[in-house]
Amino acid sequence: MNKQQLITLALTAFVAVAQAQVPTANRPAPNASAKPVPAAPQLGAESYLLMDFNSYRILVEQNADLKVEPASITKLMTSYVVFRELAEGNITLDETAAVSERAWRTGGSRMFIEPDMQVTVEDLIMGMIIQSGNDACVALAEHIAGSEEAFASLMNHYGELLALTGSHFMNSTGLPDEQHYTTARDIALLSAAIIREFPEYYAWYSEKEFTFNNIRQHNRNTLLWRDPAIDGLKTGHTEAAGYCLAASAKRDGMRLLSAVMGSSSESARASETQTLLNYGFRFFETVQLYQAGQELARAHVWKGLTEEVALGLEQPLFATIPRGRYDDLDAQVEMQPELSAPLEAGVTVGKITVSLGEELIASRNLVTLGAVEEAGFFGRSWDSLRIWADGLFADDE
Repeated sequence: MNKQQLITLALTAFVAVAQAQVPTANRPAPNASAKPVPAAPQLGAESYLLMDFNSYRILVEQNADLKVEPASITKLMTSYVVFRELAEGNITLDETAAVSERAWRTGGSRMFIEPDMQVTVEDLIMGMIIQSGNDACVALAEHIAGSEEAFASLMNHYGELLALTGSHFMNSTGLPDEQHYTTARDIALLSAAIIREFPEYYAWYSEKEFTFNNIRQHNRNTLLWRDPAIDGLKTGHTEAAGYCLAASAKRDGMRLLSAVMGSSSESARASETQTLLNYGFRFFETVQLYQAGQELARAHVWKGLTEEVALGLEQPLFATIPRGRYDDLDAQVEMQPELSAPLEAGVTVGKITVSLGEELIASRNLVTLGAVEEAGFFGRSWDSLRIWADGLFADDE
């Protein structure tokens, strides 16, 4: 057995200990009668996808990368840009925006703002999210970027940063344009980004109604009334796009995201979304295996002031698995055979992989959790001698 095999075995043992120490509260309840997962439901929608929020595991997909018209689901990207502007301090919720004639004349669903009216950013956001107001979207776009065309450039910029590789935006509303498209996969990723980055603003997606200018309108996401687990996100409809719905639901700490594009009717998009979510919650569970910064192993460091460094993950590691299969998970570690100082914190020195049988569930970089300073002349010289001697008498098989 050579040195690399010894290191791998030793670190695998450390990982096994770390996994065994996951708090009981994070473990699923034992299920001695785990059943096979049935085939995913087949929907009538043109494309669709079901994804876990924490692990990003895709549970169901059909034509998920097909470029389709997003209709008003576009407003998810519009709201993402607005939320970024708020987070960066470029705008505030209580500042007012002037309503242009172009915003007022924008067709489709409206929140009924009027020319020259001064409307707070918060009211425009509520009108965009709850009432799906196209006029609100244009007013926000003009207030932030000067024109809707310039705002669309921001949408595409952030789309690239979010790796929405199948999307391109031409406007803030979702009104039809040949160069305006997205995919079910991109919508799920965008939904996850909104929830993760802006939890304080995401709460607006669960609001069922909003009144502006003495006109009360209801949220078009009818699932908010049917399932208390569902707390967002957005509907869309045009003749070309069909009926679309991006949804998010949370049950017992597990959050799922779905994107259903091109359903045949309003009722169909709701029932198809509910079918996807029920399937995911019924047959899968998501568990947190390791926390960010949790020590999973210790590795020897040559030529340093200290001889060891703790290893772990920069981000928490979640796994979405069939219910009752937690004990079947297996973690393995691979890492560099030798580490030498100076060594900074956050340096990738290997990886950890988690498998369920023959299926790879997750793979993450293993990083140093602390820094190791270089030893003095005599310390470095002594370790150099030890490394030379180690190599001289090493098993060459």
